Amino acid sequence: FARVGAAAIDVGLVLGELGQIGEGTFTSGECPIMLTSSGFYGNVKANAKFDWGNAPMPYYPDVPGAPPLLAKQGAIAFEGVSFAYEGRAPSLSEVSFAIEPGQFIGVVGPSGAGKSTLVKLLFRFYDAEKGRITIDDIDIRTVTQDSLRTALSLVPQDVSLFNDSLRVNVAYGCPGASEDAIRAALEKAQLAAFVDRLPLGLDTVVGERGLKLSGGERQRVGLARAILNDPCILVLDEATSSLDSATEEEVQHALMAAARGRTTISIAHRLSTIAGADHIIVLDAGKIAETGTHADLITRGGLYARLWQKQRVESEKGMPVMPSPQPVSV
Repeated sequence: FARVGAAAIDVGLVLGELGQIGEGTFTSGECPIMLTSSGFYGNVKANAKFDWGNAPMPYYPDVPGAPPLLAKQGAIAFEGVSFAYEGRAPSLSEVSFAIEPGQFIGVVGPSGAGKSTLVKLLFRFYDAEKGRITIDDIDIRTVTQDSLRTALSLVPQDVSLFNDSLRVNVAYGCPGASEDAIRAALEKAQLAAFVDRLPLGLDTVVGERGLKLSGGERQRVGLARAILNDPCILVLDEATSSLDSATEEEVQHALMAAARGRTTISIAHRLSTIAGADHIIVLDAGKIAETGTHADLITRGGLYARLWQKQRVESEKGMPVMPSPQPVSV
């Protein structure tokens, strides 16, 4: 077990959630673990080291005397960023873009295009081999990693929950949060009405990995957790891709409400979820293929337009969507 604050985390569970080791998604050397304020991701603590047998994992200590990141606006810039996992072709090559404070940015592209790598570099689970990443014009390598990750909240595709109460699961990143703050986060995540209907309310135990909740309810718990941290930057990593269409629409409304007033990066598989973004970045083979609004990209007839048309055809044909797990009565 790795212990962080008051929470004991089964590292094997976390590896299973993130790494799928042995199934070809990650190798153990590519699967750093971390508890962020919003979910499992990266190293357990910024300066903690773990030895997984003979497979080293990346470890980037804070530079001596590093100050905390005092992010107030949430402007993000990738400047000529390149990165490759050990023994592999580059995942990102000379990637440059800027995000203004409060903008909602969609990032799309085929599988393996480098979308998730962008997130890992932003959180500093890996360091760029070339170029730099800044938040509010500050190079993220020059500040403490704890402060960097406090400025960011992540809502992943599969939210990891403890076999504990809803209160603990929502507030574990902010253990001192007041009832009013938790309630406000539930309201913004559109989860308050559901909690109010439960006989035990926030004291309801969600089960191992949240098995007593539906897929949409789990995602909203993850969103409430992210909102409670009150980050200036919100990252949505395919946050609705595992949901059925009806549930996805419900959760999408909650995500859009949470994104207001925050810089938001949405990594998306279903393009319909980012069609209203202020700007869309289209990645292909680790490079930026095109950028623009949804309307601009459709008009150009490039990669984004082809992906959009393909998803429309699949939708019209009624191709099956992976269903959400069925809830167990609580």
